[in-house]
Amino acid sequence: MTVNELAHKSVQYRRNILKYIVGANAGHTGGSLSCIDILNVLYNSVLNVSPEMFRSPNRDRYIQSKGHTVEALYVVLADCGFFPESDLETLCRYKSHYIGHPTKKVNGIEQNTGSLGHGLSLSVGTALSAKLDELSFRVFTLLGDGELPEGSNWEAALLASHYKLDNLCAIVDKNTLQISGSTADVCNTDPLDQKFEAFGWAVRQVDGHDLTALQQTFDGLPFVPGKPSLIIAHTVKGKGVSFMENQLKWHHGVPNPEQYAQALTELSENRQ
Repeated sequence: MTVNELAHKSVQYRRNILKYIVGANAGHTGGSLSCIDILNVLYNSVLNVSPEMFRSPNRDRYIQSKGHTVEALYVVLADCGFFPESDLETLCRYKSHYIGHPTKKVNGIEQNTGSLGHGLSLSVGTALSAKLDELSFRVFTLLGDGELPEGSNWEAALLASHYKLDNLCAIVDKNTLQISGSTADVCNTDPLDQKFEAFGWAVRQVDGHDLTALQQTFDGLPFVPGKPSLIIAHTVKGKGVSFMENQLKWHHGVPNPEQYAQALTELSENRQ
C-alpha cells in the first residue's frame, strides 16, 4: 500500500473513530487519535494476519496493551474485513461484544486487555511460545506511556531480553498525557530509550504520525538479532482535531454536535 493510500486511510479512520464514539456517547478519544497511524501501518503494511488466516498458528500477533483506546483498533479491524463495520453501531450498547476494551469475543482480537501493564507480559509469553515451538510468527504490542510505571512491564522487559526474543516488538504511543496529567508529572519514566536499553532491548525513535518513517522503522525489525525491539513513537494526543490536540480533557470525552461537525470539517480539509 502506498503512503498516499495510507494517509487517506488515516483520515477515514479518524473520522470513524469520532463517528462511533459519538454514536456510543462514550470512548477514549485522544489516545485513539494518537495511535491510529501506528495501527494503520501495522495492519496495512506490516502484520502477516488477515481474517482468512486468523486461526493460523503462524500468523503475526498484535496485542493492544493500552486497551482503553479500543475504538482505534475496532475501526482498523473492520476496514480489514474482520467483521462488518455496521457492527460498530452497537459500540458500548447492552449485550454488544464491542465494549470499551478489547475482548476475544470480537474477531481479530488476540487477547482481552486494558488492565494496564499486562499487554507486554502477554506478548512476552506469546513470543516465547513461538521460539519454543519453532514458529516464525512475530508479536507486536502497543503500550501507552502512561502505563509504563506499572511494575509488570519491567519484569516482562527483563524476561524478553533474557530469552532473546527478537520476534517481539513493543511500540510506545508516547503522547505524554494520561488521565490525571502529563506523564512527566504523574510518574516520570524518561529517559525511556536508556531504560529499555539497560534492560537489553534495541530501541528506535520515530514520529508516530509520519507514515513513511513508521514503515521504514518496522521494515528494520529486528533492530538487533537476539534482542527484543522497542519503538518509541512520539505522538500527539487528539491528533488531527485542533481543539483536541494535547488537551488533557480529551483523554476520554464525546464531542458535542458542534465539536463533531468542526472535527469532521478539519479532517476533510486534511484529506485534500
